[in-house]
Amino acid sequence: MTSYTEHSAVTVLGLGPMGRALAGAFLDAGLRTAVWNRTPGKEQELVERGAVSTRSPEEAVAASRLTVVCVVNYDAVDAIVRRGAVTDALNGRTITNLTADTPDRARDTAAWAAEHGIDYLDGAIMTPTTTIGTPGAVFLHSGPEDLYRRHQPMLNALGGTHTHLGEDIGRAAAYDIALLDIFWTAMAGYAHALAVAKAEGVTARELAPFAKGIGAILPPIFEQAAEEVDSGRFSGDDNPITSAASSMAHIVHTSEAHGIDAGVMRAAEGLARRAIGRGHGTDGFLRITEIMSPR
Repeated sequence: MTSYTEHSAVTVLGLGPMGRALAGAFLDAGLRTAVWNRTPGKEQELVERGAVSTRSPEEAVAASRLTVVCVVNYDAVDAIVRRGAVTDALNGRTITNLTADTPDRARDTAAWAAEHGIDYLDGAIMTPTTTIGTPGAVFLHSGPEDLYRRHQPMLNALGGTHTHLGEDIGRAAAYDIALLDIFWTAMAGYAHALAVAKAEGVTARELAPFAKGIGAILPPIFEQAAEEVDSGRFSGDDNPITSAASSMAHIVHTSEAHGIDAGVMRAAEGLARRAIGRGHGTDGFLRITEIMSPR
């Protein structure tokens, strides 16, 4: 069995689908796991597997040196931990906050923790509940490196890969925001594509194999685009932004001809047209990153 620190005990606050998956992975790894949720009843299956049910968040955090929080947002985190009895019970202990929110909220929570003698790590979970406890899970962490290293053996019980991104407490949330931006923008684009295809008599199942092909060409494009953005040199040799704007206009026209909202594509086309208007028509599409930025 892996050698854990802090008496091999952990507390999980929040038993939504992800919180239950985290608690289950800790239990599977042989860790004494205390659990608490604002709505009673969600802990029953975990208790049957050996988890310790607690009556209050202060009782839960007192049960372990390490508390993992995973709730809907930082408003929910604050409602749980920024209360006298809970804050007092956390003094001298560690919170690892795997709740999704913004970098500013992570920094604010870290400042509150420091004021109350609480060690604080922030983190992000980049894969779905089904991956937790398996090699496919992906976790990002930020905060004091020595604190992360101290608790890393227990966090490793969650499976997958764990990456410490640096001591800036907001860094994990920054990665999370950027990566979810990719995901939800892509999903919005896919939803729009399916709507347009359906209007043209193409079923989602018919389109899906070709949509997967589009997805498969993106990884090398992402790599090239990253180099261009960091260098400030946006090559349009293969596909200038004028060509991109033209194809976007076709999508907008076809969508609106069927009465389908083309707002997302209109916004993208608008950025491309602005870049062209500033004399960047021969550059690549990623020139719009500078158009979007106020600096």
